[in-house]
Amino acid sequence: MFEKLFLLVKNNAEAAVMNNPVIPEKYREAVLNDASSSIIEVLKSQLESGKLKDLVKYFQFTGIYNNPLITSVVNKFANKLNNFYNIGSKDALETANLLIPPVMQELIKQSKGEQNKEFALSTLLSKLNGNVVDMSVLLNQLRIA
Repeated sequence: MFEKLFLLVKNNAEAAVMNNPVIPEKYREAVLNDASSSIIEVLKSQLESGKLKDLVKYFQFTGIYNNPLITSVVNKFANKLNNFYNIGSKDALETANLLIPPVMQELIKQSKGEQNKEFALSTLLSKLNGNVVDMSVLLNQLRIA
C-alpha cells in the first residue's frame, strides 16, 4: 500500500516537484518520499489519537478541501522541505499546497473505487495500525452511527 501511495504522489508531482526550480533534481525522489511519509504520519497520528471518526468522515465526504487533515499534511510536508532541503518557508508551503491537496483528493477517490482494494478505507486503516486490528467491523459501526 505504501508503494502505491508513493506512486500516487509521484503521478501528481509534475508541477509541484519535478518541474519546480526550488527543488534540486538530486532531491526530487527523496522529496516524493517525504510527501508520502507526511501523509502516512498524519493519518496514523489521527488513528492513534482516537480521531477515527473524523478520519472516516474525511474519507466519506470528497469535497472537503479546507479540512484540518489536509492542512496538517501540508504543514508537515512544508516543514520537511524547509528543514531537510533548505527550501524557504514560502516556497515550501507553496510546493506543499500544490502537491498535497490533489494527492489527498485522489486518495479519497481511490479509497471509494472498486478497482483499487489497496486503498479501500478498511485496508488503509488496517495498514496504518500495523494490521493489529481488523478495522472493517469498526468502520461499519461508525458508518451506521
